Amino acid sequence: MSNRRTKPLALLTALALVAALTYVLWPRTEPARVTAYFPRTVGIYPGSDVRVLGVRIGEVKKITPEGGRVRVELEYDADRKVPADAQAAIINSSVVSDRYVQLLPVYRSGPVLRDGDEIPESRTAVPVELDRVFDSLHTTAEALGPDGANKDGALSRLLGVSADNLDGQGKNLHRMVGDLSEAVTTLSDGRTDLFGTVRNLQVFTAALAADDKSVRSFNTSLAKVAEQLAGERKDLAAALKHLGTALGDVSAFVKKNKKSLTSNVEGLSKVTKVLVTQRAALEELLEVAPTGMSNLNNAYNPSAGTLDTRNNPDHPQDPASLLCSILKTTGETTGEKTDCKDLRDLFDSLPEVPEVPDGTAAPGTVDRTLGGILGARA
Repeated sequence: MSNRRTKPLALLTALALVAALTYVLWPRTEPARVTAYFPRTVGIYPGSDVRVLGVRIGEVKKITPEGGRVRVELEYDADRKVPADAQAAIINSSVVSDRYVQLLPVYRSGPVLRDGDEIPESRTAVPVELDRVFDSLHTTAEALGPDGANKDGALSRLLGVSADNLDGQGKNLHRMVGDLSEAVTTLSDGRTDLFGTVRNLQVFTAALAADDKSVRSFNTSLAKVAEQLAGERKDLAAALKHLGTALGDVSAFVKKNKKSLTSNVEGLSKVTKVLVTQRAALEELLEVAPTGMSNLNNAYNPSAGTLDTRNNPDHPQDPASLLCSILKTTGETTGEKTDCKDLRDLFDSLPEVPEVPDGTAAPGTVDRTLGGILGARA
């Protein structure tokens, strides 16, 4: 009987021993330990919860004051993933309940916090204490009370005047708030253009800063010009005064001689049209005139008052062709008359001039003025 009872007891003892050894020797991952810095840690103690979305994942292990901040060591299961840029906040669910450290946001993807990482004070937050709220309200009440801003009744008068001014202005205030809302909406819709303008202004100012020497030189030159104009302002004023008088005289002259100026402009227009029409002839005249004048000067004999030319008996000049070329040059022949047939018929109908025997001079006197072209000679 005793042996039957001993065997189950020994079996249970062996199973318990195996379970204990398994728990002790089974490999387990070490918890992750990170450090967070808070400006203060009211209501947080070692053993306080560390949570994510209200679910406990670890606890506060140690709290150490360091000057103007508090060093809090947090420990949580290594299997829990927390974002590498996580924030830490002290949360109190009610006025009298214990506080805990909340890690946020929830991990989605990306790097995670590792053992030994730190959360700086810039990524931590603490709740506002109720006594601080009461103290701020008390300070505000004293500042606005009879011993503060309303010592001489100024605040009361301000409130009274404001009430009188706002009395019956509800619609206007409503419209003002609506207009302000529309203005803010417009600014929000045009924020891209606004930011683009700011960026362009930044580029412009950066360019000015980079070219500071040129800008300073320009400002110096502009200052010198302004100084010079300021020194000559009397002369400038006199010039502007005389210019006004001159413009008045010109205006009066134009009004007085309006018809004459109109006639002159019309005549000038006609002359201009003729010059445009005879542009080719004028161009040819300007090209051959210097040579012709030079030939005329060389052909004139001042001692005899004659134009000495060389006769070419082998190729006599046809008078009809000569006159026709002159008429063509002046533009008098156009259309069907360009062949000068009438001129040839006219010269052919003239009687022939009798030939002068060699050595016989033609009767008459010598015209030394060429028909008055060269003027009378003494």
